[in-house]
Amino acid sequence: MNTGPIPIQRCVYLLGFMGCGKTTVGRLLAGRLGWHFIDLDQTLEQRQGRTINQIFAEQGEPYFRQVERRLLEEIVHQAEERSAVVALGGGTFAQPANFQLIRANGGITLWLDCPLEELRRRCRGMTHRPLFRDAARFQQLYQQRLPYYRQADFRVDAHRSDPNQVVEEILRCGVF
Repeated sequence: MNTGPIPIQRCVYLLGFMGCGKTTVGRLLAGRLGWHFIDLDQTLEQRQGRTINQIFAEQGEPYFRQVERRLLEEIVHQAEERSAVVALGGGTFAQPANFQLIRANGGITLWLDCPLEELRRRCRGMTHRPLFRDAARFQQLYQQRLPYYRQADFRVDAHRSDPNQVVEEILRCGVF
């Protein structure tokens, strides 16, 4: 078993729809690898001093996407100095410029794929998701983002009750 950091400098980006487990799996994966973990949405909220819901309400999605892009650029450049597992926001990878930035800088992308019904179940009662208003909008947004998610380097089945199993599947992808 690995007891220290793996001496490879790279950045792995976890992508997928809200509720797929990017943050939970990302923390576990980073811990296993001895790498740094970054949750893009949480970092953005900390820097802005407000929630994503507040940003959307006060300044709208275009402003949010600009701030998200600048933060992603910073993370991509930090990856030159230290390896990291990055949990992207659900819509980050669906922005073509972000997709291109990650690819141009050698980022490895892993799609945490989960059936729509399971995502709905996991997201029920969440009030901190600005784009999750109702079941029809949820499905529409999922369908819009699906073609982008499918462009990831690897697809991982995230429909498991134990996130450690998802981490094990990621480790078997041959990325590391």
